[in-house]
Amino acid sequence: MITRRQALRSSLFGASYLGLRTLATGLPAALLLDPRKALADLPVAACTAKDKAQFVIFATSGQGDAMNANVPGTYEDKGIYHSPAPELAAASMTLGGQKYTAALPWTQLPQDVLDRLTFWHLMTNNPIHPKEPDVLKLMGATNAGEMLPSILAKRLAPCLGTIQSQPISLGATTPSEGLTFAGQALPIMPALALKATLTNPAGPLTNLQPLRDETLNKLYGIYKNGATTAQRQYIDSLVTSQAQVRNIRQDLLNQLAAITDNSIGSQITAAVTLIQMKVTPVIAVHVPFSGDNHRDLELASERAQTVSGVAAIGALMTQLKAAGLTDQVTVMSLNVFGRTLSVADSADGRSHNPNHQVSFTIGKAFKPGVIGGVGPVDKDYGALPIDAKTGKASKSGDITAEGTLASYGQTMLAAMGIAQPDITRDITKGTVIAGALA
Repeated sequence: MITRRQALRSSLFGASYLGLRTLATGLPAALLLDPRKALADLPVAACTAKDKAQFVIFATSGQGDAMNANVPGTYEDKGIYHSPAPELAAASMTLGGQKYTAALPWTQLPQDVLDRLTFWHLMTNNPIHPKEPDVLKLMGATNAGEMLPSILAKRLAPCLGTIQSQPISLGATTPSEGLTFAGQALPIMPALALKATLTNPAGPLTNLQPLRDETLNKLYGIYKNGATTAQRQYIDSLVTSQAQVRNIRQDLLNQLAAITDNSIGSQITAAVTLIQMKVTPVIAVHVPFSGDNHRDLELASERAQTVSGVAAIGALMTQLKAAGLTDQVTVMSLNVFGRTLSVADSADGRSHNPNHQVSFTIGKAFKPGVIGGVGPVDKDYGALPIDAKTGKASKSGDITAEGTLASYGQTMLAAMGIAQPDITRDITKGTVIAGALA
């Protein structure tokens, strides 16, 4: 019988450990699958977006967290309620050379992180927890009901040369946070399961060097007799040395050994490891920012989880920097909805807000700052229309509040270098927010 561990290995690395062989040799999967055909195509431009393509760490939550209540853009209107806790005191921060006010934890992120941090005021038009899959499908704006993380993964996989196109979910806490790809539900892979699969004594990472030598030996005849001088030089530039493989193996094992639970810290370690192994273009994690805090006396959960959530983002950026991945990874978020903001409905808990949700992005493709804004809607507050050229909130903006969600999705694809015809094929509504792009 196939064990859970074997199933995880197969899903991570493919048949015949194709993914491990690419990790151990440095050679593209296409070359290992069909050497003669691939040789005819080398070197190959994987996609037109190759210079802009990024790995994506996609933070999503079905809890409807209150992150939207503590970010830049919500401190100008005195009718918006903020926790009085000292840990969430209003403080100043600089984004893109402009001063903003936010809750203290955001302002304490390193300036090199703030220099790539963008906040997006959006409307998900949904107040229901189980409809998170619909929000990830941009509330009907995607072709064939594909989820945004799956669209990104499908478009980025050829550019990044990853082992698989399907995204991986590390942090889903409820069924509604699970991902689909081409209409098929994807398994959830907790961080501890990933560790158990890869670090046991007979695990695949322990045998990278023998796997490298075996794979290169099988290719030797084709390499020697079937490749031109230029093709050999190209292959030689990709091949990983034995010393490099030894370092890769030890580094990855050390990282995975640090995983002790399925917390956001462990998810981060697992996500960075999967990116280093080039398993998938998109990895989903869950960063808590309050939970479902209807009855949150003095906003205690919001206070604690905002502090820990922002700290987790800082830790993620530190790990990416240490791994040399800062310019290769974009971090982005999208949650099911935000929380109510008015003083009348927030002091000891916040309700569902279908009109306002805040996402963040951290990546070189975006201008740091604030996209859109918030204003009075009915008895509470909601996202305002956006001017696509500037990214600023404007009552006369060409992107309506209802269109901000689809426009966020289109802008994510544009930031990754996806061509406009492909963007509008994948996301049939909305507009690229040019003012958000670096």
